[in-house]
Amino acid sequence: MSQIRPTKMLSEWRESAPYWEKHAHTIRTMFEPVTRALIDSAEIGKGRSVLDVAAGTGQPALTIAEVVGPTGSVACTDPVAEMIAAAGNEARRRGLTNVSFRQCVAESLPFETGSFDAVVSRLGIMFFADPLAGLREMVRVTKVGGAIALAVWDRSDFNPYMHIVDHVISRYDDTTTLDPDAPGSFRFADRDKLSTMLGDAGADWVQQHTFEFKIEAPISPEEFWELRVGTSATLRQKIAGLPPEQARRAEIEAMGAVRPFFADNQMSFPAQMLIVMGRRMK
Repeated sequence: MSQIRPTKMLSEWRESAPYWEKHAHTIRTMFEPVTRALIDSAEIGKGRSVLDVAAGTGQPALTIAEVVGPTGSVACTDPVAEMIAAAGNEARRRGLTNVSFRQCVAESLPFETGSFDAVVSRLGIMFFADPLAGLREMVRVTKVGGAIALAVWDRSDFNPYMHIVDHVISRYDDTTTLDPDAPGSFRFADRDKLSTMLGDAGADWVQQHTFEFKIEAPISPEEFWELRVGTSATLRQKIAGLPPEQARRAEIEAMGAVRPFFADNQMSFPAQMLIVMGRRMK
């Protein structure tokens, strides 16, 4: 991949960081089931040392810090300084002292070989500039016998939380990439694509399973729209490029389309992800 795209992508994530921090509590609630699935897959318990790659504003790193307790440790990493700053602020607010924070890209992790009992990444690897290089680094810093656990979106049609707004906006602006290997939410939705790559990166005992859950939070369709658009640079850019009357029409259409997933201002979308896990055995 050229250097232009990673630079542009990091700039977009920096612009998105304030929205992720603003909605961090809601996002934590929404994806708590996925965090628990990763914890179970990587067999994370008290006293473990864990690395969270591309943790954004601190999840699942901060939840894992509570699980491993004071005898364990968590390293929280992200390439965006604003994300790491938000994660650090939240850790201090919650009184967590067993978490360290590093700004770095996955392809060049600043840790010694065999540093961690487990390495996780939740919805991060889809956006790596070089996912194979990132996976090799994740395997490298895992202790022999330790686990690497990853969560990525399954197909778009299984995930109305994602595809409904995308579909509505595409009727007004259809400038989307067709490259299946380009960074994007559904980059690893093809079955076995990520598990094969994890094996190529040096992991053994690689396995994957589908994980069905509900994306739930006590928010209204209007709050959903603010969160969904704010945390997506692609959606923000597309909507900003529309004439005001079209942007408002798209918003009304999208909220109408998602309203069946809201009852009494309680969001509940069916969702499906792929959990991919492997171990470093040598």
